[in-house]
Amino acid sequence: MCMRMHITLDDDLVHELDRRVGRGHRSAFIAATIAHALDDARRWELILSAAGAIADEGHAWDGDPGAWVRDERRGAASRVG
Repeated sequence: MCMRMHITLDDDLVHELDRRVGRGHRSAFIAATIAHALDDARRWELILSAAGAIADEGHAWDGDPGAWVRDERRGAASRVG
């Protein structure tokens, strides 16, 4: 279901929109852009909600993170070669 909306945009913005996508494709472009922005906003909400979920210390990687990653990669069953 589609809903018709009335929005107000600056003339320069509309001219740039028309130049890039054409008058006949405004709605599709705006809808895709809004969907992308909302998807980004949802991802940021998830990222921010997870902040602090892991303690700041007490991990195997605390001493030398690079060495820990290398060791983990060497021990990975999916590693080839």
